[in-house]
Amino acid sequence: MEQKVNLHIERLSEGVYLATSDDVQGLVAQGRTIAETVAISQDVAKKLLVSQHEVNLKG
Repeated sequence: MEQKVNLHIERLSEGVYLATSDDVQGLVAQGRTIAETVAISQDVAKKLLVSQHEVNLKG
């Protein structure tokens, strides 16, 4: 199942990019480029959503 997630990406003073999202609680990702940051964010979002789903099944 595919899900769209809005990301907020900002460039930090250290020269790296930081992504967060209001759509996925706990999503924080950092990369050297925007593309790398988006790719890392996708992986983190998948892991967080799977984890949240598993918690909901147990709850």
